[in-house]
Amino acid sequence: MHGILEPLQYVFIQRALLASVLVGVSCSFLGVYVVLRRISNIGHALTHSALPGIVIAFMCGANLFLGALIAVLFTALMIGFLSKDDKISEDTATGMMPTIMFALGVLLISASKSYRDMSSMLFGNILGVSNGDLWLIGTITVVIVLALVLCHKELQLFCVDRDYAQTIGINVEGLRLLLLILLSLSVVTGIQATGAILTNALLIVPTAAARLVVNQLIPLMITAVSMTVACCIAGVYCSYYFGFSSGASIVLCCGLCFGISWLFRAVQNRKR
Repeated sequence: MHGILEPLQYVFIQRALLASVLVGVSCSFLGVYVVLRRISNIGHALTHSALPGIVIAFMCGANLFLGALIAVLFTALMIGFLSKDDKISEDTATGMMPTIMFALGVLLISASKSYRDMSSMLFGNILGVSNGDLWLIGTITVVIVLALVLCHKELQLFCVDRDYAQTIGINVEGLRLLLLILLSLSVVTGIQATGAILTNALLIVPTAAARLVVNQLIPLMITAVSMTVACCIAGVYCSYYFGFSSGASIVLCCGLCFGISWLFRAVQNRKR
């Protein structure tokens, strides 16, 4: 018990735990729709697209999160715009735009020679969350969860059977754009926890683990959220006690959850 309570005497640990819980909730809720829609590559793409926004904001002395948000939103909107062209599929736009944005970020880093100063944004530093960061993460989390609750039925149908959703009059293009925007917001919240490079793991790995043991949608969401929050908290404690990278610790905890879920399912199948 002492080992659990000891870190809580520090304000920066309290902020880190609260931020990790908020990040876990937003990413895992949205991750369910991402996995059902089978667009995990888009989440991976958007995380890499944040890089030039982070670098430009750093060079201008602006808020790094704001820079990341602008870059990711721009990429998401461009993917949506380009994929409307019959000659450019969504996969093509998803593969093309982030690589261009990431290359721009690498070029800007080489020009600014400030890689060390931006390493926390690339690899995450949940222990460095400020009050301002916490308010931003909290606001974005509320927006994401509220949007998903209000559009739950439409998004569920869109993710499971897009053609049928379009047939009954649902605006599938609007839902696709909404999902891209929410993904962009989720990526920005995840950057502080796991960095721009590892954020996609928060969207995909816990949901993939939950799907191995749960079939229904609502229980799947609850399980995915619980796993993600637990992994984020465990990652913070690992970072505090062992000096590990917070982002890597959180992602590896998610990977451990997936491994345990896979073994559990394998044992259950063998019993049958």
